[in-house]
Amino acid sequence: MGVQIDDRRSLARPGPRSDRRRPAWREFRRSYPGFVFTMAIAFLVMLALDGTLLYERWRYEREDVRLRASMSDVERRKADAILAADENRLRLVIELARRQALGDRDLHLAVSIDSSRMVLEREGARLRDMRIEVGPERRVGVAPDTLHVAHPRGSRTVERVLGSEDAWEVPDWVWMDRGVAVPAERAVRGALGARAIVLSGGTVIYSQPTKGPLNDPSYVLAGAIRVSASDLDAVAPNVKPGMSVYFY
Repeated sequence: MGVQIDDRRSLARPGPRSDRRRPAWREFRRSYPGFVFTMAIAFLVMLALDGTLLYERWRYEREDVRLRASMSDVERRKADAILAADENRLRLVIELARRQALGDRDLHLAVSIDSSRMVLEREGARLRDMRIEVGPERRVGVAPDTLHVAHPRGSRTVERVLGSEDAWEVPDWVWMDRGVAVPAERAVRGALGARAIVLSGGTVIYSQPTKGPLNDPSYVLAGAIRVSASDLDAVAPNVKPGMSVYFY
């Protein structure tokens, strides 16, 4: 008489789980040809940009080596000293402006370029802290009549406080930079927004305008400071001609 073995446990025991087979690259490419094409183009563009930057760096370094090789030892030491002096001078100007702002007993504005902040303060006491947008440093104009616009550093003084009905003479290079022909009359009312502050040296602190060539939220005037209209409205009654503005 045979012996029957109860195999119910083995039948109840779960078998190995079957993993879903991932689609092959060929199937994915067939299913999403547009996505694959877009990614390939983006990858090629990034490679091209990287190659361009590397080439420009190589060309700059080669030119630097060539120029230094043509110099005498005295000229090389002089060039190195000038570069070091310029860098140290900028650091000195920034630190001096920072200390002047902290010690100024009169009401003034202090602008931190690196932190993108502007404060209305007196003797280090912050009365209003504002977020700002800093215009880029760049070379503007058309060769050979070009101009390098840099970030303001050091101290300036307020020359004028403008309202929405006050005109500002827009420089030629701004019109050209915006792709607009330079008009015969360059003075535009409200070109710097509802509120603006014009400083010595031509630096401007302005709000987003609704007219003129600066009427573009994505465009910040080179070498200038853009602040929200509400912040400028809040500080404008306290800003007078002759007030100090420190950039560091």
